[in-house]
Amino acid sequence: MKSLTIAVLGATGMVGSRVIAEAGSRGHRVLALSRKATGGDAGVIPVPVDAHDPQALRGALTGSAALPVPDAVVVAVRTDPVDRTFLVETTRTVLDIAAELKIRVLVVGGAGALQSPGTPGLLVADDLAYVPEELRPVAAAGVAQLRAGQAHGHADWVYLSPPALLQPGARTGRYRRGTDTLLTAADGRSWISAEDLAIAVVDELESPGQDRHVTVVHRDREESLAA
Repeated sequence: MKSLTIAVLGATGMVGSRVIAEAGSRGHRVLALSRKATGGDAGVIPVPVDAHDPQALRGALTGSAALPVPDAVVVAVRTDPVDRTFLVETTRTVLDIAAELKIRVLVVGGAGALQSPGTPGLLVADDLAYVPEELRPVAAAGVAQLRAGQAHGHADWVYLSPPALLQPGARTGRYRRGTDTLLTAADGRSWISAEDLAIAVVDELESPGQDRHVTVVHRDREESLAA
């Protein structure tokens, strides 16, 4: 596997910081893009950029004497409270730039964009069994982010939906991959640690699949041995 240069937008967030750690541990070079640049680890180049500024984002991704053009961009931005317009416009901006540079984009989106298991045609975003009313704006923003990718002309992108529960935890190195339907683990829960999600992100960049929409879920040791 050749070493990649991976730009991570949202470098200081729960997912972005773990993608940086995972990519760095595999020998990849990382451009850590965030409003307040942080870094310092070998192979990690901190890049201060405000994702709300399309021109600044373009400058960070198109290369310079100090910055290489990345082989791939991971979009791992989130806002609290949710800002649907920001998520959609930032995703479009990255896709615009990536199309010009012919580089891969991986968007870490939301579980709401997945199909609800057992109910064909129903999105998780609209299923109260998974998304309570107060969280529907967050889920709807993730769906809009996916739709922005689907409507874009760039040919090399993938949208990764986490399962219903994503939180910091252990790096087990085990996960199960699916496509556009919510998955559950052996314990019946739909969950994964942010550390294992980061493994799935870097795996997808190293060995791109054909699916535009994918998801992952925790896989326990017994499942791994039986597989």
